[in-house]
Amino acid sequence: MQINISSRHGQLSEATRDKIKAKVEKLVRVFERLTAIEITVDLAHRDTPEVDLRVSAEHKHDFVATERSEDLMAAVDTSIHKLEQQLRKYKEKVQDHHRNLGPRSEGVRAEGARAEGVQAEPEAGT
Repeated sequence: MQINISSRHGQLSEATRDKIKAKVEKLVRVFERLTAIEITVDLAHRDTPEVDLRVSAEHKHDFVATERSEDLMAAVDTSIHKLEQQLRKYKEKVQDHHRNLGPRSEGVRAEGARAEGVQAEPEAGT
């Protein structure tokens, strides 16, 4: 998984980059199929930095969260929380879809067998 941290209108210290990277790496615990994470920190307004977090996953478009706060790390935490919610929702949707797929397909097979059995019984009785 690639992690890219960039900043606009200013620079981030290595310590800040490392803290952000450590926090963002935890997103893999929520959804394992992440391919890339891009963090853009906009420092145009020093008193309210903006954090834009984009996560790419397999077989899905990007998940995006943007947050503006008075504290940079608070904005990072909030945007990560937003993305965790999006990833959990998507993961539950995919898992529910796969769980519901099995019984439906078995039900269709059972109905097809019953229909065949109904047609086969009159032939056997004649």
